[in-house]
Order: sequence, then C-alpha cells, then structure tokens
Amino acid sequence: MAAVAVASATRAFSSYQAGRRGGRGFRRRRSNPLQPVPIDRAFGDPELATLRKAVQAGSWSGVELALRPVRARGDFERLSFLMAGVEDVGGPFLLELPDRLPQDPLALTLAGVRHTAWAWEARTGHRASQVSQEQFRRFHDRLKEAEEYLFTAVELDPDSAAPWYSLCIISRGLEHGADVTRRRFEAGIRRSPGHVGLHKQMLQQLCAKWGGSHERMHSFADEALAAAPPGSGLGELVPLAHLEHWLDLDQGPDEVYIRSGSVRQRLRAAADASVFHPAFAPTTSPYPALNTFAMAFWLAGDKEPAARLFERIGGHATRAPWQYRGDPGQVFAVARQDCVKKRKK
Repeated sequence: MAAVAVASATRAFSSYQAGRRGGRGFRRRRSNPLQPVPIDRAFGDPELATLRKAVQAGSWSGVELALRPVRARGDFERLSFLMAGVEDVGGPFLLELPDRLPQDPLALTLAGVRHTAWAWEARTGHRASQVSQEQFRRFHDRLKEAEEYLFTAVELDPDSAAPWYSLCIISRGLEHGADVTRRRFEAGIRRSPGHVGLHKQMLQQLCAKWGGSHERMHSFADEALAAAPPGSGLGELVPLAHLEHWLDLDQGPDEVYIRSGSVRQRLRAAADASVFHPAFAPTTSPYPALNTFAMAFWLAGDKEPAARLFERIGGHATRAPWQYRGDPGQVFAVARQDCVKKRKK
C-alpha cells in the first residue's frame, strides 16, 4: 500500500479504497490540457527506491540490506513505511517468503504486507455490490493467510510494531470490528507511540464508511495531534479526517463543508503544528503529509498555504489522497496549477 503507506506512504490513506469520487472527476479547459504528474512510487526516498529494485529483482540479500538496520534501531514507523512501499510489487517473490524463511519475522511481516495488498487487489476498489462472490472469497482467504503470517511474526519478534500496522488493515477487511482494530492499534503504539501509519489505520476504522462516525473520527485526530510534540507527522490526521468527512457527503453539501471557515481554521492550525513547523522532519517521507494537506487546502479554497505546499512537493505527487477526485496524477496537476496561479496574481 503507495507507502506510510506509506506508502501505506505507504497506502496509509486507505489506498485500498478508491472512494466513490473516483469517477466524479473534474472539468478542464481543452485549450490548455495538463499532462498528469507521474506518481512517485518511492516517495522521494532513495532507500525505498533501492528496496523496490531489490524486490523486483527477487534479491533477499538486497531486501535485508535495507530493512535489517531499520529494525535493529527500532524505527518501526520507517520499517512499516518501507514495507508498505513495496506492497504493490507483484510476482511470486514476496508471496513465497514464508516458504523460504518460515522463522524469519522480517520475512513473514513483509509477506503479510504483500498478501494484504494482494487481497485488496482481488476485491478491487469497487462497491460491494459490484464485487463477485469469487472475488470476496479470494479477498478473505488472502487476508486470513496474511493474518497468520503476521501473528507468527509477532510471536517471533514481540517487540516489533510493524506487524500490527497490517493487522489493523486486515481487521477492517475481515470486519472484525472496531474493538479488535483498537486492540491491535494499541498493541502497535505501545511499541511505537508516535507511529503515524498506525494512527492512520485507526482513523480509517473510525470513519463513517467503516461503521464509525464523523465525531469519533475528528476527536481521534484532534486528540492525537494535541498530545503530539511540535512538528509531529500526526498533524496529517486532521486533514485526512476532513477529507473523509467531505468524501462522505453528497455533491453540494460536500463543498459547503470543506470550504467552511471552521474547517479552514482547523486545517491551518494543524499545518502550523506539523508540516509548517520547523521541527517537521519525519523519518519516513514528508510527501504523504504534504500531499494530504495540499489537497485539503485546495478543496477548501485556501490557495495560499496550498501553493506553499506544492512548491515543497515539487514532482513528488502521491497517489493518496488525489485518487479520491479521479486520476491522481491529473488531479494533482490541475490543483497545483490552480493554486500556484492564484498565488502569483
């Protein structure tokens, strides 16, 4: 899952859900068509780019070279980010790791990450009514297999927070319920308290589309940011929550909501405490948070902070959350032009 992921930067903004806005799109002037901006699968991270090449080449030694040191220093947020950053790489290599290395928690966690993404590929991002029984069967079978690998990884490496990230995603997919997801989230943050990816997955569970509510979702985001140190990546939870709220509304009320003064104010406060704060320096990649804030400000009609963010993003467009409005590369291009032009005027 485009990793913390990230990628989940992972596909951390529920990259497994295309959202109902995927087909709504937007209108562009035909006289000056914009080319889509390529999606940066490596999130501007050289180490992730190297890891992706190792996975594509089927080189376990190359994978270890990237992941072992991260696990050794206990940077579980980065470990989750790197693993989520290769979850979309197909082929047998990642799927067969449990057969090759059945007692290696790192290999089992990585296999669990890939099996989780593979499950969502079987289900697709369509609504349940458009998914066949056979697709659902493959979806559930693959998630259960991923769950087995991840729980074995937990037993072999009980101090690692990395397996709990994917276990939260699986909990939603298998509809274990909010209580189970909460327990898995808490198990993860006991091992890595500021883990942004884990917080994003808990936020998803609290969304209305997963049986939660807007109130619980916003409260979770606000409380996490309030308890975080200045410059924390947890500030991204606030725009994520507003985007999820916007996504859940019908056309008309959605624009009224996202452009309201209270939403703009909350977005600015969250940005000042995170991505605009001098201490903002995530060990993963800054681009998922920058892209999330940029889209939220753009939709809110607050072009000045959005333009500042686009300047920092440069060419590092991420799939999430732009895919909620259509083709992510094209939506990003239109939004960037809109905001940068407004700032120059």
